[in-house]
Amino acid sequence: MSKEIKDREDDVLIGAFLDGKNDAFDKLVLKYKDRVFNLCYRILGDYEEADDCAQDAFVKMYRSLHRFRFEAAFSTYLYRIAVNTCKNKLKSKEYRYSRKMVRLANPKEEGMHTIEIRDESLSPLTQLERKEKENIVQEAINSLPPEQKNLVVLRDIEGLSYEEIVRVTGYKLGTVKSKIARAREKLRDKLKGLI
Repeated sequence: MSKEIKDREDDVLIGAFLDGKNDAFDKLVLKYKDRVFNLCYRILGDYEEADDCAQDAFVKMYRSLHRFRFEAAFSTYLYRIAVNTCKNKLKSKEYRYSRKMVRLANPKEEGMHTIEIRDESLSPLTQLERKEKENIVQEAINSLPPEQKNLVVLRDIEGLSYEEIVRVTGYKLGTVKSKIARAREKLRDKLKGLI
């Protein structure tokens, strides 16, 4: 379907919404919800925050659709609202603060008290320690015989199922499982005390 046809469909739906047909707005939301969420997720990097911003973008679009001038594509208009909503979220003091804190709550306790602790996951020291651990693990993987290294990479790093590994390598299922088990045991021995 060409862009012009899509734009005309959007214009028809917007016109119907402006004429009081709320189901036209629902159709616009269904058409764009995944794209708007993905855009928000790429900007924010957090599933829940992206979901909130996508919803906020549709609420803002609902409230401002009567100002849409049909000069640009509706998708451009909607994406601009979504991007600006995400930018505002990133700029907000509350958002920046929440990214530095982790909430701990025990719902079984009466009154559900919350405790906040500082999230050090993004600190330079934490990143350096994580990078050092990754290097140690990678060196251990590199020291495995090539056959075992390939199987560990396919299973534990790439996340392939045993059946997919069988198709990739041509080994029997039992052979794949035993070779991976031996490779993991070697890795445990090499990494013992280091991580």
